[in-house]
Amino acid sequence: MNPAYEHLALTAVKPGMTLSDDILDKQGQILLPQGAVLTERTIALLPAHGIGMVAVLCDAAPAAAIDSDAQVARLNHLFRKNTPDKADDWATGILHRYVLDYRLDREIEQ
Repeated sequence: MNPAYEHLALTAVKPGMTLSDDILDKQGQILLPQGAVLTERTIALLPAHGIGMVAVLCDAAPAAAIDSDAQVARLNHLFRKNTPDKADDWATGILHRYVLDYRLDREIEQ
């Protein structure tokens, strides 16, 4: 999964922020590599190289709580034509169980 990032003007960049991409000069040379933590000095030197914006990593947003009843209702609707007791439709029943376990963040039974 790619980390979340945002493009910020240098005036909005604060020391301690982490670059999500390399910063390149006009010739394509790397000035600062991806993952570098910005300092006051590096931020101050960027305009001299024609850099006006940088891409920085965002703080990860907290994961939303899982509404298990809504997930179960949605999956039951999606699999409404599946009859788990029907012998020739066993694969769909297994898929339903795996998707439900994944959506509810449960350990998938093997």
